[in-house]
Amino acid sequence: MTNRRKQILAFERLLDIMDELREKCPWDKKQTLESLRTLTIEETYELADSILDNNFNEIKGELGDLMLHIVFYSKIASETNNFDIGDVLNTICDKLINRHPHIYADKAELDEDQVKKNWEKIKLKEGKKSVLEGVPSSLPPLVKAMRIQEKVSGIGFDWDNIDQVFEKVEEELLELKKEIVNNDFENIEAEFGDVLFSLVNYARYIKINPENALSRTNKKFIKRFQYLENRSRMIKKSLSEMSLSEMNILWDEAKDQ
Repeated sequence: MTNRRKQILAFERLLDIMDELREKCPWDKKQTLESLRTLTIEETYELADSILDNNFNEIKGELGDLMLHIVFYSKIASETNNFDIGDVLNTICDKLINRHPHIYADKAELDEDQVKKNWEKIKLKEGKKSVLEGVPSSLPPLVKAMRIQEKVSGIGFDWDNIDQVFEKVEEELLELKKEIVNNDFENIEAEFGDVLFSLVNYARYIKINPENALSRTNKKFIKRFQYLENRSRMIKKSLSEMSLSEMNILWDEAKDQ
């Protein structure tokens, strides 16, 4: 049996299990598109965590959870004759073929940036009124900022070089500092947002995903701070009783671990 045939059989097995659960399991029978939504978001974040941890066994499991959700949504929609899993798969296949004319139509040689720009132009031809329509309103702000900048860059609205981008970061920092001096909270918040937005743009230029970078920093901080907590228990002195210099000594230990 070929590997492709094994993959097809595995997918058919999942479809059969979904049919049976939807028919017989009290919990599965109650689920709706709306009730699954928050669970899907949670599963997506769990997948993101496993990717950052480079844990392939966890990645495999979380991908399975997401695949189940896709099949589940499709099963629910099929019960109201809106669409089924076949429609879902054919829709994405048609979209991929239509948006990759350099592969399936004109066979043109394009680099990565040209492919991305072509993608956005094709979407506009498909009836999109704005290149930003494809940015979900419920995206976390950091991810949303990155997607906005990628979208507008795809049609040429971008800086000429990386130096200009960094100059913009410095400009926004100066404006933030000015508003802090003026002690105007509303303007401080606005300028702080501009700083973050410009930093996200700079991250894009240096090929860094800001969401991944911040997630890794969060994980690193948590690990080091928990080291402090464990060491404080070992020496029988709570962190709240320590001076900042004492905590810094333990922090440096944590960095060396």
